[in-house]
Amino acid sequence: MRKTILITGASSGLGRGMAREFAAMGRNLALCARRTDRLEELKLELESKHPGIKVSIKALDVLNYDQVFEVFREFREEFSGIDRIIVNAGMGKGQPLGTGYFWANRQTAETNFVAALAQCEAAMEIFRAQNDGHLVMISSMSAMRGMPKNLTTYAATKAGVASLTEGIRAEMIGKPIKVSTIYPGYIRSEINEKVKNTPFMVDTETGCRLLVKAIEKESAEASVPRWPWAVMGFLMRNMPLKMISRMS
Repeated sequence: MRKTILITGASSGLGRGMAREFAAMGRNLALCARRTDRLEELKLELESKHPGIKVSIKALDVLNYDQVFEVFREFREEFSGIDRIIVNAGMGKGQPLGTGYFWANRQTAETNFVAALAQCEAAMEIFRAQNDGHLVMISSMSAMRGMPKNLTTYAATKAGVASLTEGIRAEMIGKPIKVSTIYPGYIRSEINEKVKNTPFMVDTETGCRLLVKAIEKESAEASVPRWPWAVMGFLMRNMPLKMISRMS
């Protein structure tokens, strides 16, 4: 059992929801995010509901790459090891390319890919030293194909981290370090809270319960919820680009 779990971006959305699910399973949690006030609230909530667990929180801006390594190392020392690290911190900001919003697309690219690379580096440093661990990358179903308009940069970053994680997994074959890529479909969170009338959307609690269930299996890849996203993933990878162009 993975007793101690580190989650980035844990102050809101999927990270916060997964923390609640793991706490209910009796796991110790290392939680980090920029908004420490929300982490404090979450820590109090989880320790009150589940007094047998330990919850540690730290401020982390994943774009501060030195801080990523510092925080991960501090958590490892505090818990005498980390069993699972979930690279979850990210953002959904983006605009069609060439419309004057390079700053927004760049911020999305740096947060979702370069910062994720830093988190993977810091995680694998710990796991290589332990010769054990489980690295989990939260990607997205949008990684299945290049997406139009506001999703172009976001989808590219999520495809990038999926490929990055697969590369790490290829190196770890036959070794005691597991690597999983999770592809969430439409799960209600702060990133998409303003999106209305989206098909197949599930609420945050349901989505996070299914995410944790998939993570616990430690499969190489998983679409969440499995229905309809496992089928949708196949269709997205194979349908004509003209049909993809309407998905925005």
